[in-house]
Amino acid sequence: MDFQLDEELLAMQEVAREFAENEIAPNIEQDEKEHRFRPEIVKKMADLGFFGCVIPEEYGGNGAGHLASMVVTEEIARVSASWGLPFNVQTMGPALTILRWGTEEQKHKYIKPLVDADLFGCFAITEPDTGSDVASMKTYAVKTDEGYVFNGSKTWISSAHVADVAVVFAYTDREAQPRHRGMSAFVVDLKNNPGITTAPIETKLGLFCAPTGSIAFEDAVVPHDALLGKEGEGFKICMSMLDCTRLSSAVRAVGVARGALEESVKYAQEREQFGKPIASFQMIQEQLAQMKVEEDAARLLVWRAAVKRDRGERNSLEVSIAKYYAAEAAVHAANTAVKIFGSYGFSSEYPVERYLRDSKSFQIVEGTSNIQKVIISSYLLGKKK
Repeated sequence: MDFQLDEELLAMQEVAREFAENEIAPNIEQDEKEHRFRPEIVKKMADLGFFGCVIPEEYGGNGAGHLASMVVTEEIARVSASWGLPFNVQTMGPALTILRWGTEEQKHKYIKPLVDADLFGCFAITEPDTGSDVASMKTYAVKTDEGYVFNGSKTWISSAHVADVAVVFAYTDREAQPRHRGMSAFVVDLKNNPGITTAPIETKLGLFCAPTGSIAFEDAVVPHDALLGKEGEGFKICMSMLDCTRLSSAVRAVGVARGALEESVKYAQEREQFGKPIASFQMIQEQLAQMKVEEDAARLLVWRAAVKRDRGERNSLEVSIAKYYAAEAAVHAANTAVKIFGSYGFSSEYPVERYLRDSKSFQIVEGTSNIQKVIISSYLLGKKK
């Protein structure tokens, strides 16, 4: 499979790289210290068409494809993993899910505003007692004459308290067997609903510029036309969405691995010990070489999964392989970078400590590394096809 980028993709890559270096990099360390989310950055990325790659022109995108989205996202994540997250909460999650499962009315109402960042989006799966076991969620929605009445809570939701709209998963039939067949999906407007409250979560290890929060539903009435797909299709919709958001998370991990390597190469050539640059020592060379091999391998796995999706082929296995490997490669690269930097790696004076903190998220979000291995092994053992 040839992964040579064409001129259009190379041009998009260049635009994304310049944007990251000119718009994000100059302020990233101060933004990190202040845990500052800047909506104008998301809007500028939208204006450049970054979020439209996976969306057809009919709904406000540019149709460049999943590989294009991967190329652009990596350039942003190389500078900041936090600012790679809007790709997930704008289009790889909500907009793509609405595109696949929504009515024409839902598509025209939500997709273009998400692509243009006129609306901020999120998706809500995780609950206080629900993580890897998606089917164990407790949030439920009861259908009434007025609409669906929601009760329950979601937590660790990226962009929860800044989002205007969310794809929310809840049970509409709590007696269904097997249980996951009672789950449904909804497109929920989060603002101006007295039954919905959101709150930020500040106690995080990393991703300081990416807002994370909780959503509480207390007799929240949501209109009937908020239902996405049919009742009982929520679990299927959730899994299809995760194929997209996992891939986007994987390429953000590649960006972090690349950033950690580039900083390490630069530092190793500048830092002198025993009268010569530490880059001249074979142990440092071995570490740099291993980082490079893993970065390239992770990128190729991501691109393979993206190309399959662009061809209209199912890519669930390839996505899990890419997500697992890229997450582990990012953590290893960032951890190695800290060791190469020594005491300075332990300091916020250099970005590698941020890379290490941010990298850990990829082993958790959109399905943990262990869950990815469960998925991969299920294909090997014939449980999935």
